Amino acid sequence: MKVALTLSILLFFGVSQYLVAQVLPEQGDPPPPENIPDYYKNTLEEISEQVKSVKKGSVAQIATSAGGRPIYAVYYGEKDDFQSQANYNSAVAARNPAYYAKKGKSSKPVVFLLGPVHGQEVEGMVGMVNLLQIAETGKDHRGRAFPELQELMSKFRLIIVPLANPDGRARNPYDSYVGLPVEIMTKYGQGTKKDGTLWRWPHAKALHPMRGDVGILGAYFNDDGINMMHDDFFDPMAKETKAIMDLVKEEVPDLTVSLHSCECKPFVIQNAHVPRFMKDRIADFALELNNNFIQEGLPHRPEGYSLARGQDDPESPKSSFNLVSALHHASGTMSFTFESPHGTLDDGATHEEILDIQLTLYRTILEYTLDNRMYWE
Repeated sequence: MKVALTLSILLFFGVSQYLVAQVLPEQGDPPPPENIPDYYKNTLEEISEQVKSVKKGSVAQIATSAGGRPIYAVYYGEKDDFQSQANYNSAVAARNPAYYAKKGKSSKPVVFLLGPVHGQEVEGMVGMVNLLQIAETGKDHRGRAFPELQELMSKFRLIIVPLANPDGRARNPYDSYVGLPVEIMTKYGQGTKKDGTLWRWPHAKALHPMRGDVGILGAYFNDDGINMMHDDFFDPMAKETKAIMDLVKEEVPDLTVSLHSCECKPFVIQNAHVPRFMKDRIADFALELNNNFIQEGLPHRPEGYSLARGQDDPESPKSSFNLVSALHHASGTMSFTFESPHGTLDDGATHEEILDIQLTLYRTILEYTLDNRMYWE
């Protein structure tokens, strides 16, 4: 079992070095748990070590966070030449996205797994670290073999960003929320006002950047107070956001998932601001994923659970044009948000279930993409 680190020296490929003091909970809050399984890896040090161990893929630093921390992408599979001659929206206006990227049957499918942009949502980090271990060794950090998943990954151009917000992760004092009250996750995730009251969801999005009436700056945000899910995508405020947008435009993924967590059964959030045909695809995927959770005995939504496929509320805007919306409109990717349980007292998921939920998600993404490719020719 691992215990919370009090001091971590992060070495990234022997070049970038950071001395990071572990943030501790305030007096009266539960102490960091000490019964976290060794495979539940999500600290900055553990993520660094996993990225450093990559041999079969390649690694690039795609950005430096507002707080000066590196953000890495891991790439598996060769990149195809898509012979781009226009940006995505111009190509669509010309009635053929192939002017942006020629994607035929001879080209590899491309999947982009975007690790958490919210630093308290450690569950996606656990999944990313274990998936990288499977890609490299065929086994996760439990020692469980996944030969079929490893073989499936080999059919793709796969881009993995294990953690998109290291600043927020550095301010999060908990390496697991399993068995903790959801109020603790809310406090350190979305932060507090100066008087100690919680910002909470969705009101934590009412002040952006998160500056001014701030006691604890929540792990939602980078060190500049930017929530990447709700950046200004036409003129990004955060270098991290720009790097993510640049990556998706360059790689042209068939499918992109943004990993999140809440006190919930696992589910996909529909992308509110994409064309109807893409909403249909996302809804179909969500149904397939939920069925896989049911078959594997994992926490799930009711059988037959389906996402809305229609248009926005006609009276007033209630759904934001967020990061996953922007990713679609920049590249045509099928992009959506996935919400994992935290394992709080409200949702009750275990460490084992959370990791299995993550790995089932990745497998389903790869299977769905292979079976439902869209060709641009």
